[in-house]
Amino acid sequence: MIAVEQKIPTIRLHGIRKLYRIGGETLAALDGIDLEIGRGEFAALMGPSGSGKSTLMNILGCLDRPSEGSYKLDGAEVAGLSDDALAATRNKKIGFVFQNFNLLPRISALDNVALPLVYAGVGRRERMERAQEMLAAVGLSDRGAHLPNELSGGQRQRVAIARALVNDPHIIMADEPTGNLDTKSTKEIMDIFVRMHEKGHTIILVTHEPEIALRASRQLLVRDGRITRDEGKGVVMDVV
Repeated sequence: MIAVEQKIPTIRLHGIRKLYRIGGETLAALDGIDLEIGRGEFAALMGPSGSGKSTLMNILGCLDRPSEGSYKLDGAEVAGLSDDALAATRNKKIGFVFQNFNLLPRISALDNVALPLVYAGVGRRERMERAQEMLAAVGLSDRGAHLPNELSGGQRQRVAIARALVNDPHIIMADEPTGNLDTKSTKEIMDIFVRMHEKGHTIILVTHEPEIALRASRQLLVRDGRITRDEGKGVVMDVV
């Protein structure tokens, strides 16, 4: 009898709830999320304002903890980790890209990209080499000395992507990464994400734009704290 290898999902959520106390009421921002995302998938999270998609992204990115439920990342439970252990997991496995870029304004593009390596204790020569390599990968090898305010919005987002990649995480979390960009820059940034996906990165992207979500291989719709639709790879699942 031939044994069949069972691949462990990169992300596995079961019964995830996030509760907030407001006045005398308890409100559920997330209400029983079950989700699996395989290594190398490109998933887009969609939903109206207040749907819970940003709360879900924060939990997936180990920026917040669920109130209830299990979150396994690469097979290891992370929901109950200490702050230090959660931060270490986040820094090792996940790169972040934000709508507003979150670049430090007084240091160069190259130094912004290298910043995660400073926190990782990497020596200056190596971190500068790796940062330059990542800038080249996003088409900005000649912009390393520029300050963020000397770059266009699309260029600043490329710097942010290079920074997310510099630690070589296998998961990229992108929160509305094209929200402040024009049409041309949006296409260029999404092309970079597609190439990253093709190279094997797991990408989870939050967007409110259907045409952006369709660039992903899987689309998840979040409403009222639940995943109500899961579409991708020729399969559509409506979750009740």
